[in-house]
Amino acid sequence: MLENLKTGISGCKNRIVKSEDTAIHYGSGMIDVFATPAMIALMETTALESVQSFLPKGTITLGIAVDIKHLKATPVGMNVKCESRLIGFDGKKLIFEVNAWDENGQIGSGTHTRYVVDAQKFMDKLSRIT
Repeated sequence: MLENLKTGISGCKNRIVKSEDTAIHYGSGMIDVFATPAMIALMETTALESVQSFLPKGTITLGIAVDIKHLKATPVGMNVKCESRLIGFDGKKLIFEVNAWDENGQIGSGTHTRYVVDAQKFMDKLSRIT
């Protein structure tokens, strides 16, 4: 089912930090800098988009774990670059190395785990428990 997946698949995304990406906006801090939850969301998006085209039709990945260090602050207006690389998988569980940099150097690093699911089956199951 996942024969197209191979370690080394990578992705890259860039974004300019906006006020809606700040710690104040997220409620995760009290200053106008790139929020840790915003950085993690960028890492998750980079990872999921990197493998989506390799998955069978109708399947998606869901984030199930993050182990991230936010190393330094990034102000509003600065560009952030995120890279992901598939470093391993076990059945439907995919493990990514993720890193982020701003214009002054590395701001975050860690691992992110995603799980491959059939989107319709997942939503059907979810609707039965709500």
